Parts: sequence; C-alpha cells; structure tokens
Amino acid sequence: MTPQDHAQAAADLLQAEQTGEQIGLLTKRHPEMDMDDAYAVQNAIYRAKSAAGQKVIGWKIGLTSKAMQYALNIDIPDSGILFDDMLFETGATVPAGRFIQPRIEAEIAFVMKSAIGGVDVTRKEVIAATDYVTPSIEILDTRILRADPETGQTRSVYDTISDNAANAGIVLGRERHAVDAHDLRWVGAITSRNGEVEETGLGAGVLNDPVESVVWLARRMAQYGQSIAPGQVILSGSFIRPVECPSGADIHADFGPFGSVDIRFA
Repeated sequence: MTPQDHAQAAADLLQAEQTGEQIGLLTKRHPEMDMDDAYAVQNAIYRAKSAAGQKVIGWKIGLTSKAMQYALNIDIPDSGILFDDMLFETGATVPAGRFIQPRIEAEIAFVMKSAIGGVDVTRKEVIAATDYVTPSIEILDTRILRADPETGQTRSVYDTISDNAANAGIVLGRERHAVDAHDLRWVGAITSRNGEVEETGLGAGVLNDPVESVVWLARRMAQYGQSIAPGQVILSGSFIRPVECPSGADIHADFGPFGSVDIRFA
C-alpha cells in the first residue's frame, strides 16, 4: 500500500465512524496489506483526530488471549489508541446511535504515573511506572464489515488494527489498587447483560499476566518511535469473549474485591 492508500483508508474509516455506515474489508481492497500497512492506517487516523483537537489518553492492547489469537490465525497481540471522547463514567448510559455494533470486554486497566518506553522495557520497570490498576470495560465497535457479503471473507487482523483495533470506548471503575496489591493473574470478572451472566474469566488469560501485556505494548511502541506517557490509561487486554450490546443492554462487570464497572446502552 502507498501512503495515499493509507490516508484514503483512514478517511473512509473516519467517515464510517461519523455516519454509522460500515465500509468494506480493507484486505479485500488491498490484498497485499500487511501489519505495517495496518498500523500506518491507524496512525493516519491518529493524525486526523489530533488535528481535530482530540487528545490521546492512553492505549489498548487486544488479542492477548490464545482463543482470540487462534480465531484470527495470529500469534501476537495488537494495539490501538484511546482518545478523550471515548471515556465514559461507570454507571453512564451510551446514547442511542453512538456506535454501530457495540460489544464490550472486561479488562484490568493500568494508569501510569511515569513515562515508560524502549525495546528492552522490563516487568520491573512497568510495575515501577504504574500509579494504580482499576477494573474496566472496553467498548468495541467495528467501522468495517465483519464479513464481505459477496465472498463471505471475514475481517483479518489487518482490518481490525486499521480500525484502531476495534476500540470505541472505555469505562473505568472507581476502585484504585496498587499494582502489587493483588495477584492480577487471579483477578477475574463475572460479566452480566440484563442480569444474566454472559462471560467469566481471569487475568491469567491475558498473556499469562496483565503486567506482561503492558511490557509487550511498551516494546511494540518503541519500534514505531512511541512511548507511554505519564497519566495515560492502558487497557491490558480482555479475559472474556466480547459480549454483544444491542439497544437496551445493561452491562455489569463484577470483579469481586477488585471492584465493579457498569455501562448501559440506550
């Protein structure tokens, strides 16, 4: 793909976000598309949103579980960018029409107190740079069709990365914990929709330990000349499968002693 291709794909995705009309698979339009192309499209979206006045508040890590990696035939996570207009308070209601096909995932969020970056970032450095951890919900959306209606071809990881790793929103819990106050591998969530349990999972599903997920992100960002800044939020990756959120969905993620998060879709 050329830089012009990247810019056009980004413009199409931004229009889809604004209009609610999904676009076709980028991998069908550009069969030669690879990982670098996908992140180039994502970076073009970043530049456009920054130019429009939106601020980066953090990063998300996706595809951290083996189940999701197997589903997309990939063996590494992906990442996306969190912007300030994506943040919802726990207990809030998402306005009708805000998203196209919203889904949610339960995750452990890291809030950083100091900058961290470099290809050799260590687990110890991530822990030292973390201000606190908190329960969270990530809201997913897709500005790209999940499958091509003509061929049945499904989205690939390159489509997803281009689409800002399918990120659309973030909901943080009120509870704040020191990063070493809990064994994050054993922090889990019971996620319910309209009072019925839909998914359960444990932090160990995230690269065996959510801290390792943040290590991976810092190292990947270094390859693109980026780093994690103080105050930024890192969504470390989901340990449940995505839960569909049609109109009227009332979501409650119960993390036990770790806290809880709620979000409703009008």
